Amino acid sequence: MEKEKSGDRIDDLFTKVVKAGKRTYFFDIKSTKGGDLFMTITESKKIFQDGKEQYKKHKIFLYKEDFDKFKEGMDETVSKLEELRQQNNSYSTTELDSIDFDSL
Repeated sequence: MEKEKSGDRIDDLFTKVVKAGKRTYFFDIKSTKGGDLFMTITESKKIFQDGKEQYKKHKIFLYKEDFDKFKEGMDETVSKLEELRQQNNSYSTTELDSIDFDSL
């Protein structure tokens, strides 16, 4: 699949869709016209505004020079989360899913 953006061709190389409760996450790998890879992570949440169904989206762009550092940070954070959940069983995935990050 190809998309045009600002005159530069963007190739979509891979998409992983993760449905999680009220949210859907899209992990996309793309390539610029010059062949550089980058990744986008998009959170999409269905909302109802003025009686109409809409989607609120947040997007993060990760560029090739940041992949390793981002992965390190993500791995460390997920490991710590698992450790805390094991130490204190009061952290449930249901509670984590109900956090309203927009209000933080």
